[in-house]
Amino acid sequence: MTITIGARTAVIVPDAVPPSPPAAHYTRYALLDRGSYDHAPFDDPELLTRLTTIARHAAGRPALTITDVRLVRLLRGDYLLAHHDSIHDDLPIEVIADLSPASVPGAEVHYRRRGQVFFRVPSTPGAVSIVERGPTVTCNHTYVSKLHPPGTEVVRLIALLREPA
Repeated sequence: MTITIGARTAVIVPDAVPPSPPAAHYTRYALLDRGSYDHAPFDDPELLTRLTTIARHAAGRPALTITDVRLVRLLRGDYLLAHHDSIHDDLPIEVIADLSPASVPGAEVHYRRRGQVFFRVPSTPGAVSIVERGPTVTCNHTYVSKLHPPGTEVVRLIALLREPA
């Protein structure tokens, strides 16, 4: 699915990566007014190269390189609020690869432009979303319901790509 808002593009590429959560040593983030989730550094050159290639093609920007990457895991009761998100003065590309072992209903990523949701990314293992960010675009990861069975997890690799200065 591709949508275009002005000059901005938001794309979901299904079955782009193997949906398998990597082994990682997670650190808990729990500032409840901002979010509750686990995070870890990530360094798999093969997967990062694949994501860079997908983003360059989808955005039509061949010089993109990864400037930031992290792994996020949401368990039952976890979320990331939009006001926790970083605001970008330039126009980086955010790539999110869903590495979850299974789809989790309701666990979406919402992209907002000036506060209004313009793009929803459902929990779809193996899918990659590519969204151009900017000063008016924020992102949040919705609440993972505690009604899901124990062991439910959403694992997302989040990478930010920019063109070299």
